[in-house]
Amino acid sequence: MAFYQRSQRRPVINIVSLIDILVLLLIFFIVTTTFKQEQPAVEIQLPESKQAAAAELKEPIVIYVTEDNKLFWEKEAIAWDQLAERLKRNKKNKDARTVAMKADEKADFGLIIKVLDAFKEAGIENIPAFTEPAKKP
Repeated sequence: MAFYQRSQRRPVINIVSLIDILVLLLIFFIVTTTFKQEQPAVEIQLPESKQAAAAELKEPIVIYVTEDNKLFWEKEAIAWDQLAERLKRNKKNKDARTVAMKADEKADFGLIIKVLDAFKEAGIENIPAFTEPAKKP
């Protein structure tokens, strides 16, 4: 008994239809994607008042950390272990000024951490720090 054998054909995948589907998906994703747009910060317009007086803004007390790891309370040199006590006295003062920090970029990171610990020990949570604006090339 002889069976008829068909010749083996290789399966063919129609790639043209797959490319069509891929292009349609690509177009769909491009059209439906929302591109991130640069949005301005919160914009508000303050109301006008004829009776309002300008607020007196006090200059902050600046704690300086120099490149050679010296600590200054404005222009006065101070030891870092005395800083917490001085910050506490300033905070208890009735006319207390805010305190900010300026540290040299080459200052020892360990000393900066000690200064931040002194701020927290004095109960000051928000510590403004000053930086230089980036220079344009």
